[in-house]
Amino acid sequence: MLGIKPSGVYVDATLGGGGHSRAILSRLGENGRLIAFDQDPEAVVNAPQDCRTTAVRANFRFIHNYIRYLGYDGVDGILADLGVSSHQFDTPERGFSFRFDADLDMRMNTSSGQNAADILNSYDEESLAGILRLYGEVDGSRKAASLICSARARKPIETTTDLNNALESILPAIAPHKFLARVYQALRIEVNGEMKCLEHLLTGIGKSLRPGGTAVIITYHSLEDRMVKNYFKTGNVEGKDTTDLYGRRDCPFDVITRKPVLPGEDEIMRNTRARSAKLRAARKKAV
Repeated sequence: MLGIKPSGVYVDATLGGGGHSRAILSRLGENGRLIAFDQDPEAVVNAPQDCRTTAVRANFRFIHNYIRYLGYDGVDGILADLGVSSHQFDTPERGFSFRFDADLDMRMNTSSGQNAADILNSYDEESLAGILRLYGEVDGSRKAASLICSARARKPIETTTDLNNALESILPAIAPHKFLARVYQALRIEVNGEMKCLEHLLTGIGKSLRPGGTAVIITYHSLEDRMVKNYFKTGNVEGKDTTDLYGRRDCPFDVITRKPVLPGEDEIMRNTRARSAKLRAARKKAV
C-alpha cells in the first residue's frame, strides 16, 4: 500500500524491532531514504545499520518537526504500527504484562514522566475509574478503582502482582486474562499519553506527506482505530466534515481502505498478537 518508489523518502514512525524498516529498505534504491522513529532507547538500537537510514530517538508526535529539521520538504510515505512492541511485552522489568511479577512501569520512554505505579497510588478513585472505562472499556470500572484504592491504603501498589491481587475478587471465572489485559491497556495509555500523541502524529502526517504520498497505520484497539478512520475521512480526529468556500469537502486525503484490512487466520496462527490489528491507509491528495 505504501507503493514504495526506489528513490523516495519514507518514515517508519514506530521502529520497534526493525522489521518494517528492513522491509522498506529492501524496496529502496541507493538514492532512497528511510527515517525511523522510536522513543524507546532499547528500540532505537534496532535501526538498520544502513547509510540510507536515519534513526531518531523521539516520540512520533514530533514527526513533522524532525522531518523539517533533517532537511526534507516532505516524504513519500509514512508507516506507523501503534501500541506496544513484542519486546516491551516480553521484557518483565518493563511492567507491560500481567504475566510477570515486575515493577509497574509501562513507560515507553523509560527516562520520562510518571509510571503506572505512580498513577495507581496517586490518582483519586473517580479518575482511576474514568481511565479504566475510557481507555480500557473495563466492565465494572468503578468497582475496580475502589478495590485499587482500598489495596493501596494498606500498602502501595508497586508491582504487577500487587495490582493483580487487588483485583482478584472481581476477575471473571472465564478468561480472567482478558479483564486484566483491559486494565493494563488503560494504564499504559494513560502513562504514555497515547491518545494525544496519536492526534499529534496524525496532524504531523498531514503536514509531512508530499502530494500523492501514502500513510499506512496499524491500530490495536477501538479508540486508536476510530481516530485514524476519522482523520483519513475528514482531516480531523473528531470526524467532523468541513467544507471550503465552494462547498467542497475539505479533507486532504483519499481513503485507500474503505474498510480496515484484518489479519487472516494463517497470520494469526503465526502471530497471535496480530488478532486485534486493523490496518488503514490513505493517500495525500494532489494539489
